[in-house]
Amino acid sequence: MTAPAATYPDLKNANVVLTGGGQGIGEAAVRAFAEQGARVFFCDIDAERGEKLEAEIANATFSQVDLREESQIVNWLGGIVSSAGKIKALVNNAACDPRIPLAELTMENWDDLFATNIRAMAITCRELAPHFETAESDAAIVNLSSVTFHIAPPQMCAYVATKAGIQGFTRSLARELGPEKIRVNCLSPGWVMTERQLRDYVTDEVKAMLHEKQCVPRLLQPEDMAGVILFLSSDASRGIAGQEILADLGMAHS
Repeated sequence: MTAPAATYPDLKNANVVLTGGGQGIGEAAVRAFAEQGARVFFCDIDAERGEKLEAEIANATFSQVDLREESQIVNWLGGIVSSAGKIKALVNNAACDPRIPLAELTMENWDDLFATNIRAMAITCRELAPHFETAESDAAIVNLSSVTFHIAPPQMCAYVATKAGIQGFTRSLARELGPEKIRVNCLSPGWVMTERQLRDYVTDEVKAMLHEKQCVPRLLQPEDMAGVILFLSSDASRGIAGQEILADLGMAHS
């Protein structure tokens, strides 16, 4: 993995909380924060992946959490605050992105997706809002949405609905928490070449389409998103609040 080129001194020794850190963009972000000297507390539903990453990184602490269960989120975050103290940044990264045609969509599918992708964000923000460190600089919340909100692909209406909701949630929460010196922003990745995407969805045809649709004809990597997450979590972005950062190499622009 290539470390992000920028260094953010305010992240050194800072406490960072991140959901869905066991793989993909989340794993890249955990590694990137750790390289900055931050103390990273991350969760994932996949215990094997999370424990493996924790073993590789001295300043990362893993917990297995099912984000569909409110009590598990509350207990996880309560333990972090009790042991580590004030939080510099919260990154709401965890999500699932099934392809489900409308005719096959059940309300169980719908509720499960909303619980994972957006309800969990509301819980993490609610639980941590009183515990951010804002004495010397702003704290930050980074919510991950998706380029799919803009391009609206078929067979993903429930997923796209959650990502649209994240945009509205972010904008309103930025107004609510801004007076407390907590900046809330949204990162919308393009089609990122995570292990899961490469295994399940990315074909040669998809790669050709991305090269055609994106302004810059290269494939996005998880580390590309980790760099933006670091920026939005740090004081380098102190002028940005309530915004969507669309990191898609111009895919939605086309």
